Amino acid sequence: MGDGVDDQLVAQVVEQARAAGLQLTGEGGLLQQLTKRVLEAALDGEITDHLGYDKGDPAGNNGQNSRNGVRGKTVLTEVGPVQIAVPRDRDGSFEPQIVRKRQRRLSGVEDMVNSLSAKGLTTGEIQAHLSEVYGADVSRQTISMITDKVVDGMTEWQNRPLDPVYPVIFLDAVHVKIRDGKVANRPIYVALAVTVDGNRDILGLWAGDGGEGAKFWLSVLTELKNRGVGDACMVVCDGLKGLPDAIGQTWPEAVVQTCVIHLLRTSFRYAGRQHWAAIAKALKPVYPASTEAAARERFAGFTQAWGTKYPAIIRLWEQAWAEFVPFLAFDAEIQTVICSTNAIESVNARIRRAVRARGHFPNEGAALKCVYLAVMSLDPTGQGRRRWTMRWKPALNAFEMAFEGRLTTGRK
Repeated sequence: MGDGVDDQLVAQVVEQARAAGLQLTGEGGLLQQLTKRVLEAALDGEITDHLGYDKGDPAGNNGQNSRNGVRGKTVLTEVGPVQIAVPRDRDGSFEPQIVRKRQRRLSGVEDMVNSLSAKGLTTGEIQAHLSEVYGADVSRQTISMITDKVVDGMTEWQNRPLDPVYPVIFLDAVHVKIRDGKVANRPIYVALAVTVDGNRDILGLWAGDGGEGAKFWLSVLTELKNRGVGDACMVVCDGLKGLPDAIGQTWPEAVVQTCVIHLLRTSFRYAGRQHWAAIAKALKPVYPASTEAAARERFAGFTQAWGTKYPAIIRLWEQAWAEFVPFLAFDAEIQTVICSTNAIESVNARIRRAVRARGHFPNEGAALKCVYLAVMSLDPTGQGRRRWTMRWKPALNAFEMAFEGRLTTGRK
């Protein structure tokens, strides 16, 4: 016996199918036939419970509600379209649950379509996949209707109340191509937070109307505050001009920290590819420094080695220095997660994969839907959540000490 299913019975059914030359999958295959019989048996059980007597029982002749034949219906399943017979009753009060009235797809199919869409497949590619793998003829319009159903959930998710305080909020933007008259790069703004319990919480997604800008970020931060975020201990962002001021205007007590990974990545833009490895190696001692003075001394060594060849890199770090050094004043646990975890990058990587697969989007709504589906499919097994929480526990203890009393509000 395995999971409530008789293994010998399964083996017997498979052997009979082989002997009869029946294929396992495909139209008329074993899986389709089994799905049909399981669904019809479940429906028969439902109408029996509804009427209170078994099929063929004389109790059905008592003049009360009784069976009234069946009606044919095709439902789309993971093994393809399946024709089933749905039982009816005379007074029309029977409401089947396993396959509801007007339901044409089992929920697993909708999950599959949304999963494929989250990976960046177009409606045409999903249609081809369902046809090739499952022999299911599903129109593009049906596929689009399935994915459109997530929009209501996305709207509710985007407007949900948030925690009163977060230890860390990461801000970043991913650029997508949207065809609005002509194809142009548009930013999708992403805010990711770490909760007081060490969980990852994506606070929202917003589509910008041009290049990434501090003014739009201010509207995002204002929305987060209006949804309940009264405080953030530390906000990690890229070096966008004006963004630290927007953060300070929203949460005056927040420590603004430039993302080290963004700073390194921007540095490489000013250097030849052949020097990237050497520059990364020369900068590596700077950000794990125990104090700002030590970081400044190590950066002086980098300046001496590379300042003549790449003065733009030196200027970049000098301009970002005020927002680069704050995390050096905190415990090593905080430095480690801010510097090395680069929490939002795993989210952005998933988004970029989905976006690249699509190429460009017809409108802003289609882009947001794709990004939302990608974000919602980040951790289907829950393993990432557990690893994330364990990794952040030491840092959260350090935050508790460094920002004494401020995290308590989030635990109420």
